[in-house]
Amino acid sequence: MSAPFGGRAAGGLPRLPTPPTGWPIGSYATYGEAQQAVGFLAEKEFGVSDVTIVGVDLMLVERVVGRLSWGRVLGTGAVSGAWFGLIIGLLLGMFNNQGFAWQPMIGGLVLGILAWTVFAAISYSMSRRDFSSASQLVAGRYDVLCQPRSAEQGRELLAQLALGGRPTG
Repeated sequence: MSAPFGGRAAGGLPRLPTPPTGWPIGSYATYGEAQQAVGFLAEKEFGVSDVTIVGVDLMLVERVVGRLSWGRVLGTGAVSGAWFGLIIGLLLGMFNNQGFAWQPMIGGLVLGILAWTVFAAISYSMSRRDFSSASQLVAGRYDVLCQPRSAEQGRELLAQLALGGRPTG
């Protein structure tokens, strides 16, 4: 076990953010292509523990998924609150000494709907956004790096992949 501040965690990975090391052995337009390259190396019994996939030219992409309105915000808040209130009420009703009771479930449902609707209304009024979105961190390209001791072998294998998986020679 290593120290809590620094050092290496189990598996040899650094505990703190550190720049990647190694020599580039391939560069790909998508993460899927980089994964496929590392998978190819693994199939060829290459020591993939020496390999790192690095996203370069990072971008935060925010995709708009829909329009928000008061009705949608309040409806979503009410539905979320209903589920939460039902679960809490069900748990309270199960642990009642006189058998199962419906009153905690009904109370939880009503309080959940009210609370979540109020919280949703406050949040929406303060956000000043009329749309909902999903954010994703993507890279312009993905480099495959390898430790120097096996970088040349990795380059040769990835050259085979680029030629359709056939041996180069």
